[in-house]
Amino acid sequence: MAGNRSFKDYVTDRFYNELFTAIQSYTADNYDDLDLRLYRVRNIGGIEMSDIEVKFVSVNDLPDMKIDFDVAVEAELEVRESDYHYDESENCRQWFMLKCSGDLDCNLDDFTISSVTEYTSKNKQSKPMSDSLVPIINKEQLESVATDFLRRNYPEALKTPMAVEPQVLTEKMGLTVEMREITKDFSTFGQIYFHDCDAEFYNKNSDEMLQTHVDASTIFVDPKAYFLRNLGSVNNTIVHECVHWDKHRKAFELERLYNSSASKIKCQVVGGIKDNIRDATDWMEWQANALAPRIQMPLVMFKTKAFEFIKQFRAELGTSELIDVMEPVIDALATFFCVSRLAAKIRMIDAGYEEAIGTFTYIDGHYVKPHRFKKGTLQRNQTFSIGVIDAAIESMINPQLSSIGADGIYQYVDSHFVLNNQKYLTQDANGLIVLTNYVLNHMDECCLIFDLSVKAGYREKYHSECYLNRDAASSIVFEAHFSSENEDNLNHTEMIKQYNADLLSVARKLPMNFSGALDALIEWSEMTEEELAEAAEMSEKTIQRLRNNEPDNVTIETVVQLCIGMKLPPMLSNCLLRVSGKSFMMTEQHLMYQFLLNSCYTKTIYECNDMLVSQDLKPLGKQNRVA
Repeated sequence: MAGNRSFKDYVTDRFYNELFTAIQSYTADNYDDLDLRLYRVRNIGGIEMSDIEVKFVSVNDLPDMKIDFDVAVEAELEVRESDYHYDESENCRQWFMLKCSGDLDCNLDDFTISSVTEYTSKNKQSKPMSDSLVPIINKEQLESVATDFLRRNYPEALKTPMAVEPQVLTEKMGLTVEMREITKDFSTFGQIYFHDCDAEFYNKNSDEMLQTHVDASTIFVDPKAYFLRNLGSVNNTIVHECVHWDKHRKAFELERLYNSSASKIKCQVVGGIKDNIRDATDWMEWQANALAPRIQMPLVMFKTKAFEFIKQFRAELGTSELIDVMEPVIDALATFFCVSRLAAKIRMIDAGYEEAIGTFTYIDGHYVKPHRFKKGTLQRNQTFSIGVIDAAIESMINPQLSSIGADGIYQYVDSHFVLNNQKYLTQDANGLIVLTNYVLNHMDECCLIFDLSVKAGYREKYHSECYLNRDAASSIVFEAHFSSENEDNLNHTEMIKQYNADLLSVARKLPMNFSGALDALIEWSEMTEEELAEAAEMSEKTIQRLRNNEPDNVTIETVVQLCIGMKLPPMLSNCLLRVSGKSFMMTEQHLMYQFLLNSCYTKTIYECNDMLVSQDLKPLGKQNRVA
């Protein structure tokens, strides 16, 4: 289906004569009352019209396939003088408004002009449509539009919480659903046909596209959707096509007026918006995407059921914290309403439960614990959770984050940049640094915010809601960038000042040779050589040799191991690195080393090695020798 058919152009081409005649008749009958800006003609004796130009058409949506529309026309007029003493005429331009109506079911053959007036201002339509005859629906209207859809087609879903059954909905709307393989590559998961036609479908037995007759008002869903997606997504697909039937038949009929062979709207698995510009087809997809889950989960009934599940799981799990029950509540709602987990998660956020934003998040293949924050802290394209490679790159290229990393005030733990304070970070039973429960309930107080963007070259039609799709099954690739909104979160001047003052006094006392500096730092760390050997993944003999005899050529890997083993803050690890005579180069391996020393120095060497291996980089210490 073409994306930008113009109703204005169609009206101009087809009804030019009718518009011309109507205005000509009006000016002939009402020339004494016209407010024409004339300079030479004193008394109008007659008006001749030479041409008209349609400036815009303002369309109002009516029931069934009817529309009414205001056509604003600029007319070129020649005005003659009535007083015979003056042989004058004058050309001028005047705008007129024509109120028109018609029925798209009969191709506007019943086109009627009900009135002609001088143009004063554009009339506000109660149900406006675009020039492509797509309903104009803004984000704030989505709930009321979905409610109206249900009131007309499935009113029982507005009275008590229930799953909207696609088969029942389509029967009520006079539609039929057929399961059939549509394409070989599964690029199209749903299609709705507005007119009888012959269509091509993939036949796996012959491995080719075969033609078959299709009746109007038929929805096709590819059965592979059940296996490649889930039942909730399939239900959403059917409701999605029902929205197209309800809201977009007029846009489709406009296409038919231009192209009589048009028969269907097909909805692709992967779409895209070129240069951030949406055409009519993009807007129809946006509306169907946005309305379908609101139809499946009407807000009032959804809130009712959500409250029931929250109460149930609080009792079952013995907790009063909302974040503790958010994930089982979302899963229970997804099952109850027969929708996907992502759809239920997004609907919880729509319902005001921002705690849902921090649920079912997977970063670098690892599960991120549910977390919450002050309402309104994050926008839809923002997050506290960031992958290790984005964290490392941003720490290098973003001046603010680089400065923060050099101070060591924030540590990268469990996919978050968290203030390095015992209130926020603690050790688990295995000695690993983890977030405290306090952090999980107060992320806005101590964690940095990052802006998300869908990775360049990746096309996905989730629009803003795709940013919430970071679960294990998601194929969307994101990039995260340090947010300017962190300005409000970096008011820790006194903490940084005191922290750096304490470290500076240690740094100033360090000897300017490697063995002397290492010896002093081991004393500062209060570690035995045996403890450091285990923590740094190296032998005690190596540590003794480095500590007691100035080495000729210590490797940068050895320096990094020692820094991680002693958990040296960045100021002190930089001192040891400097006296070793080594410096980081612009390689992925060294970029990660620098990130580990600045933002992960509280982690164990085993955790650091896991991060290196996850990026296909060489681990440190004994693991490197094994690898």
